[in-house]
Amino acid sequence: MTRPADADTDADAVVVGAGIGGLVAAHTLVERGLRVVVLEASERAGGPVRGGSFPSVPDVPLDLGAESFAVRGGTVERLAEELGLTVEAPAGLTAWGYAAGRAFPLPAAGVLGIPSRPWAADVRRAIGWPGALRGALDRVLPARFVDTTDLGAFARSRLGSRVVDRLVAPVAAGVHSAPLDRLDVAAVAPGLLEAYSRTGSLSQAVAALRAAAPPGSAVRGIDGGIHALVDALLERLDVRCGAPVVEVRRASGGAGTGVAGIGRPADWLVRTEAGQTLRTPRLVLATRTELGPAALAMPPAPERGADIRLVTLLLEAPELDAAPRGSGMLVAPGTAPGAVRAKALTHATAKWPWFARRVRDAVGQGWHVVRLSYGRIGEPTPDPTAEEAARDASALLGVDLTGRVRDSVHQRWDGSLPPPTPAYRAAIKEFEAAVLAEPGLDVTGGWVAGTGLAAIVGHAQGTAGRLGEPG
Repeated sequence: MTRPADADTDADAVVVGAGIGGLVAAHTLVERGLRVVVLEASERAGGPVRGGSFPSVPDVPLDLGAESFAVRGGTVERLAEELGLTVEAPAGLTAWGYAAGRAFPLPAAGVLGIPSRPWAADVRRAIGWPGALRGALDRVLPARFVDTTDLGAFARSRLGSRVVDRLVAPVAAGVHSAPLDRLDVAAVAPGLLEAYSRTGSLSQAVAALRAAAPPGSAVRGIDGGIHALVDALLERLDVRCGAPVVEVRRASGGAGTGVAGIGRPADWLVRTEAGQTLRTPRLVLATRTELGPAALAMPPAPERGADIRLVTLLLEAPELDAAPRGSGMLVAPGTAPGAVRAKALTHATAKWPWFARRVRDAVGQGWHVVRLSYGRIGEPTPDPTAEEAARDASALLGVDLTGRVRDSVHQRWDGSLPPPTPAYRAAIKEFEAAVLAEPGLDVTGGWVAGTGLAAIVGHAQGTAGRLGEPG
């Protein structure tokens, strides 16, 4: 639940920032028996995990940010079930790629577009025999022939340019909205470097990670949308929106005297713009802020993330009933300049059975929803119109959708998460070590944990766990 920003009293823990990381950290602390207050500067919680609807079809919930989560680790699925939400698998359809002016099904057995079998038929369809032969050399090249500077260099040194340009670039750059040379391997593909060290082959390393992954699809959704996570958490938490924090400092004097009453360094005093001051022995900074202790140097400001534009279209197009290009499409950077500007497309009514049922019940058969994503680092991102998005969707799906748009929703996300460059991840690691030296303080959120709900939820739960049990 949300409460007025000027509500009073101290707390066992205060969380600054009500994005998904802050909300999960607060929920975990509440589950440990602590009284927690969450302070959010804006008037709305959830950050980029947000919902909405078409004006003409208000009963169909739309995700205006994240629309799926990785099954990795099981953290998000367990949280959703704990909150009473229904986790849904996507339809068993192939995702597609678009590169060099053509569309093709993405190979099934891969990690961020890196194939486990470069000579497999579905890989050859994407990269041709020359690409497959070069990729196959990975299995015989000595392990020392490798460049792990970034994800692009890693894949190119082992598998060649065709694999990188036609498979890795559309998938990895699309997921992270950043060029491959900005992606730290350990951050975007956990375990891949370790698997390479064991196998001496990148494709074998990918095969090992795939074998260790849970069976079935690598992603899941939630009936009602991913934003249902935020709604469910808000019902259980004391979240005070419109409460910018302007000062954080240690209380003067000896051991903490907050409501937990435990012997530890002086409590934290958290003051809001409205003049309210909360005293707490435990503080979580779930948003990038300079409000921490003077001795705690915030990592240098990262490279600005991409400005993302999402356009969700409601289409009257029975031709899409057959899902001609599967569940969606990822577009390689630099593809057909002037022809397709979108970097990704999700055919939502083909991908999510629960969503298709909702749309069918609301407007009938033959209606579809597709979502197009725009914006990469270093590229201008003018707001696309619904008509421009429909033209891109036509090119990507191979169906003329111009004049078929019946409604649309536009969402801007300016300056998304910074790309996980090696330098930025090293700075974050050093920063987190300094934070842990401050008793009663910890940090979480996408700016620390990285991209994706699985990473953020797991990190937030770990943060809450380190702050200890009630006194």
